[in-house]
Amino acid sequence: MATITVRNLDDEVKELLRVSAAKNGHSMEEEARMILKQALVKKPPRYGLGTWMHQHFAELGGVELEIPPRDKTPPRIVTFDDDDDQL
Repeated sequence: MATITVRNLDDEVKELLRVSAAKNGHSMEEEARMILKQALVKKPPRYGLGTWMHQHFAELGGVELEIPPRDKTPPRIVTFDDDDDQL
């Protein structure tokens, strides 16, 4: 394992590191290692709910849904006027 020396560390930063280490039950050295690792090691990307569900259930296989045919009804014109109370 490598060793590094950090020079010119502000007293305030050193004190914050000491307090954080004490709070977490670590030495200052261990706390600094953990902070550096957390800041620099790549984390796996976080996915949205849809992606998570797809990955989680993908092994179960897909579902083929029947798409109903369109009917011959002409499309309805939609207006957003306040005067138009027709639904």
